[in-house]
Amino acid sequence: MDETFDFVVVGSGGGSMCAGLVMRSAGKSVLILEKTDLVGGSTAKSGGTMWIPNNRFMAEAGVPDSYEQATTYLDAVVGDHDDTPGATRERRQTFLREGPAMVDFLVGQGVKLRRHNYWPDYYDDQPGGSERGRAIAAELFDVNELGPWKKKLRGGSLGLPASMEEMFALPTYKQSWRGKYMVAKVGLRGLLAKLTGKRLLTAGGALQGRMLQAALKAGVDIRTDSGVKEIIIEDGVAVGVVTTRDGRDWRVGARLGVLMNAGGFAHNQAMRDKYCPNTSTEWSLAAPGDTGDMHRELMRLGVAMAQMEERVGWQITLPPGEPAPAGVQMQLGKPHAFLVDQSGVRYMNEGGSYMEFCRNILARHETVPAIPSWMIMDSQFMREYMFASTMPGSKKPQRWFDEGYMKTGDTIEALAQACGLDPASLKATTERFNGFARTGQDEDFHRGRRAYDRWLGDRYFKGPSPALGAVEEGPFYAVPVLPGDVGTYGGAVTDTYARVLKEDGSVIPRLYAAGVVAASVMGRKYPGAGASIGPTFTWGYVAAKHAANLGNQPA
Repeated sequence: MDETFDFVVVGSGGGSMCAGLVMRSAGKSVLILEKTDLVGGSTAKSGGTMWIPNNRFMAEAGVPDSYEQATTYLDAVVGDHDDTPGATRERRQTFLREGPAMVDFLVGQGVKLRRHNYWPDYYDDQPGGSERGRAIAAELFDVNELGPWKKKLRGGSLGLPASMEEMFALPTYKQSWRGKYMVAKVGLRGLLAKLTGKRLLTAGGALQGRMLQAALKAGVDIRTDSGVKEIIIEDGVAVGVVTTRDGRDWRVGARLGVLMNAGGFAHNQAMRDKYCPNTSTEWSLAAPGDTGDMHRELMRLGVAMAQMEERVGWQITLPPGEPAPAGVQMQLGKPHAFLVDQSGVRYMNEGGSYMEFCRNILARHETVPAIPSWMIMDSQFMREYMFASTMPGSKKPQRWFDEGYMKTGDTIEALAQACGLDPASLKATTERFNGFARTGQDEDFHRGRRAYDRWLGDRYFKGPSPALGAVEEGPFYAVPVLPGDVGTYGGAVTDTYARVLKEDGSVIPRLYAAGVVAASVMGRKYPGAGASIGPTFTWGYVAAKHAANLGNQPA
C-alpha cells in the first residue's frame, strides 16, 4: 500500500461525512475519496431533507410517533417482497432503530438540524402514517464558514436564503399575507447577509455544508479528483482501494473497512438502457459523478445486486433556456391543472409521491404512448401559480412558444390540436375532471384524499378541495412532462450492518455500502420527504459503528 487509514470511504455524499464523524469520534483515521472536483454528491443538490421517524425533534414538538408506529407504516407501504432484498423487515427495523440515534449523534457533533413543521408522509392515509411528517433539515448555513473549502462544496439547487418551508410559502404572496410576510422576511435576510458578507445556503447545500464543516473539524481527510478504480480484496476480505494520485495508481489500505457511498448510475445511459429503459440521462438532476463506476466494480466482485430498475423519480419538463430540468411536482398538484397521456386521457393521481408518479408514466407507456405526457393548464393556473422559474401572472418567455415547447389554444379543442391530441378525447377528459373539481371528489384517482395531496395543492384556494380546480378559463396551455429523476435506487444487497453480500449470500468482510450504490431499504417506494437521504446517513452511521466495533456487534 502507498498509504493506510483505518477507514476509507468512496464518495462524499451525506452518509460518507456521517461515517467519517463516527470513526473520528472513535479515534480512527478516515479518508474520503471523491472522484469529481466538488464535495457533496447528489445530497448537496437535493432538497436536503432526511426522513427519520421517531426523531428527537418530533418528540420536542409533541408530534406523536414511535418505533412501533413507524414499523406499522413501513410494513404497510414498503412491505415484504422477494424481489426487494434491500428492504427486508430486518433492515427496515434496523433503519428505524438507528435513524434516531444517528440524528442524536449528529446534533452532539454540533450539526444544527431542525424539523419541518408540516410535511406529510407521502402515504399518510396508510396505517402508521404521519400527517405532520417526519422530515428533518439543516439550519441555513453561511458557506464562508468553510474558508478555502467553500469553493469545494457542490452548489445546491435553491439559491434563496430561505428554508424549504419558507420557499413553499413564497409563491403565495399574491394570495396571502403569510406569503407577503415571507417575501419580506427572506428579502430582508438576504439584504442583511449581503451587508454582513454572508452567503447563506439552504436545503442540500446547507446540510452538506454543515456536514463538511463538522468532518473537517474532526480531522477527516477529504480528497477531490480522486476516483476509485478498484476495491482491493485479499483472501476474500476488503483491505483497501486503488485511486489515482499525481497521475498514477495509488493504493490505499483500510485496516477496518471500506465504505462504498459513491452514488448511482443516473448519468450512464448504457446502464439506464439496460435497467431503466425509456429514461434519459438528460432528465436527471443527480450529481454528475453518478456514472455507475462502483456498481460495475461491485458486479466484478460477484456482489448481489438488486432493485436496479428503480429510480427516485422526479417529474420534470424541459423549458428552453433553463439551465436544468424543471420539476413540476408542486405545479401538477395545484388546482386548474391535470395530466394526460398522448391519447388525451388522464391516467393517475397527479399528487402524491414523485417516485410513484414517474413509475406510473413508465407503466402507462407500455400500453399507451405517455412519454411525454401533457400537463394541461388554464389561465387561472397561469395567474395564480409559479411555473418553472417564472412567477405567478408573469409573461412566459416568448422562446417557449416560438420553439414549440409551450402549446396554447383559446379552447380545449384548439389546445388538443396544438399538442397532437384527439380533441374529443381531451374535451371529455377535461369535462370529467372539472366535474370532480366542482364536487371536490376525484372519483377516478382520489386526488386530494390524502393530506399530502392537499398540502401539494393550494391552502388558499376557494373551492371544495385545495387539490382540485376546474380547467375552464381560456386560453389554455400545455407542456410536455417526462419521468425524470434525482438518482437511481438499486445496487448492492447489504445486511443489517450495511455489509455487502455476495450472490451466494455470504458477507464480504470489511466491505460496506450506503446510499444509492446499495439496494434501498425502501424497496420500490418513497415513504416521505428525504426517504433516500435519511437512509444514506443512517447506513453510513451503522457501517462505521460496526467497523469501529462500537457496541456488541458481530465482526
